[in-house]
Amino acid sequence: MASGGSAIRGSRVGAGPMGEQDHGHHADRVAVSYWDALGNETIRYFAANLPDEEIPSTIDSPSSGLPAGRDKANPPSVQKNEPYKTHLAYVKERRTDEEAASLLEDALKQLRIRRGKISADS
Repeated sequence: MASGGSAIRGSRVGAGPMGEQDHGHHADRVAVSYWDALGNETIRYFAANLPDEEIPSTIDSPSSGLPAGRDKANPPSVQKNEPYKTHLAYVKERRTDEEAASLLEDALKQLRIRRGKISADS
């Protein structure tokens, strides 16, 4: 039979008289509740001596992934994601008709010049 060490099975190695109070877990804490748009409550604990301005006003809710705020009546709204647009759709939005026509004309002119060079070389 193999024997070694005096640790009891399932006990932490190195656990001794040090308890939670020696790790700083005994510090006075204050619970702060955060609510997301779906009504989920998340409680975070902060040191009691921490100034109120250092406690974050919003966090990401772990249950929904949405932003959560400290005001239960008015939680942060759900972010609106716009549908995917192609690059061409963005370009069309930003250009006026005159700019688009001139850009198209310039592109066609450059294409005709390149085709002319290719056919002249052949």
